[in-house]
Amino acid sequence: MKNKKVSVQDWGLIDYQAAWDRQEAIFASVVDQKVRNRREKLSEPTSNYLIFCEHPPVYTLGKSGKEEHLLLTHEELKQKGIHYYPINRGGDITFHGPGQIVCYPILDLDNFFTDIHKYLRLLEEAVILTLQEEGIAAGRIEGLTGVWLDHEDADKCRKICALGVKASRWVTMHGLAFNINTDLEYFKNIVPCGIDDKAVASLHLETKSAPDIKIVKQRLKAHIFRLFEMEEIMPSVLK
Repeated sequence: MKNKKVSVQDWGLIDYQAAWDRQEAIFASVVDQKVRNRREKLSEPTSNYLIFCEHPPVYTLGKSGKEEHLLLTHEELKQKGIHYYPINRGGDITFHGPGQIVCYPILDLDNFFTDIHKYLRLLEEAVILTLQEEGIAAGRIEGLTGVWLDHEDADKCRKICALGVKASRWVTMHGLAFNINTDLEYFKNIVPCGIDDKAVASLHLETKSAPDIKIVKQRLKAHIFRLFEMEEIMPSVLK
């Protein structure tokens, strides 16, 4: 029987390594339950989690990324107080920092659907619908993961949300980074997502206002829940 109940957690501002370690522990517990079910012919439901957080300034490089897309030396990173981690998600290099909604769904897709392409598209759709509520039109670009503004104009398009995930035995981790009040200067030190001819965007710059990140997060969560037909285990308080 599919378990569509989801535990929502908000870890607030948390060091990237600490969040990665916590993700890995939760991910491993879900995978272990699946393995145990199969080995011992059990039918224990597997758990699902939707985690929100923010990170202090950090660059992360996915498995398919190129280290030369980091345009700073390790000494310069140290001087600027920015961490850097090669990690086990898909995609290239990206930035996480304050003012950005980071969302880590740790889901057993056997509880929903076993289709990674559909999984990524639904996460993108949740962001697109959230932006629509903020009065911003957004969409996708063929062959490029993420959510884009002016997506139909090759000269003006810019990315407002990056995605990078890992999945094993249909259990997911990592997720999306949605720029709200993010300082975009940090993106000048990398080739974002390995794409050197397209800019990045934030909701703050697009609306010329200071969006309430808590409200945007609540809207994003609501769209994810509706699109995935999730059920919340208990009402959560998003920071």
